[in-house]
Amino acid sequence: MKKILVTGAAGFIGHQLVIKLLENNYEVVGLDNLNDYYDISLKYGRLQDSGIINKDENVFELNNFPESKIVKSKIYEKYKFIKDDLQNYDSLDRIFSEEKFDSVCNLAAQAGVRYSIQNPRIYIQSNVNGFFNILELCRHHNIKSLSYASSSSVYGLNKSQPYSTDSVTDHPISLYAASKKSNEVMAHSYSHLYGISTTGIRFFTVYGPWGRPDMALFLFTKSIIEGKPINVFNNGEMYRDFTYIDDIVNGVLKIIENPATPSNNWNGNNPHTSTSSAPYRIYNIGHNGPVKLLDFVKILEQKIGKEAIINYMPIQAGDVQSTHACVDSLIEDFDYKPKISINEGIDHFVNWYLNFYKINIK
Repeated sequence: MKKILVTGAAGFIGHQLVIKLLENNYEVVGLDNLNDYYDISLKYGRLQDSGIINKDENVFELNNFPESKIVKSKIYEKYKFIKDDLQNYDSLDRIFSEEKFDSVCNLAAQAGVRYSIQNPRIYIQSNVNGFFNILELCRHHNIKSLSYASSSSVYGLNKSQPYSTDSVTDHPISLYAASKKSNEVMAHSYSHLYGISTTGIRFFTVYGPWGRPDMALFLFTKSIIEGKPINVFNNGEMYRDFTYIDDIVNGVLKIIENPATPSNNWNGNNPHTSTSSAPYRIYNIGHNGPVKLLDFVKILEQKIGKEAIINYMPIQAGDVQSTHACVDSLIEDFDYKPKISINEGIDHFVNWYLNFYKINIK
């Protein structure tokens, strides 16, 4: 059994990853600052689902959670949770000293491409300064393995698809993307200098139950049910490599269980960007099959049983028209294969949404 810290544990991917790790006999400490970037009741609902909050407590009425206090799960014997922030170095230092982690999976970050255009400063505070603290803590507490969330947004202006982990990522088009790119290069320096095994994971449009309410599937579902218009950008000519949450966490688990090692054939005269002479690795996790956004909406309409009212809009600043993940390295290293079709995945989400919000659409 190994002990792992998962930051962002009340987030979309973090919550599902915690459950997966516990099912695989890990001892898990979850950490999250429970900020109000989106509806806090959803984060409380995830904590309730993992036994940190009692099942009989109404998540829609909760408005606080104890700071820096270890709370043990009522469902999972090997799970405990701490509300804290990556920017609180001294507090995190105490946690690392007391818990003595074998590895860290850093999923905590300020998310959202469009929000980064409106509120850029918080992305430096959380995604850059916060990640720097994680690197320093791993260094000083002899953590041998760090995996962390990057993003498909790092590909930016690069139009060569499918995106390979060796594609150029020097032209981000949002500060969010730039902050994720910075994580990758910061991690490499720590891998090189201190021998910390670091693996960056570029996620492609994750969706499914417990998803974020600022993302397309959540926004569309809510609006269609309520009979409100949905905004479809770039006049509908948008394609996304939608990846179901279970396929995401299965890939992350494989990465956690196989820390990065130095590449034996890495050549500084002809360098691959996803590997190194240091214990460093970058992976894409995507479905490897882009779906047109309007086709995505049609499937959603069928599952809800109601037609969408569509506002066609120009593309927004910071958005890319298309994403397509090349996952050859995941297939080669771990025999990774996404299993959940877009039709099945949307069905699972709609059923969860109706249950969580206690909606009857019949």
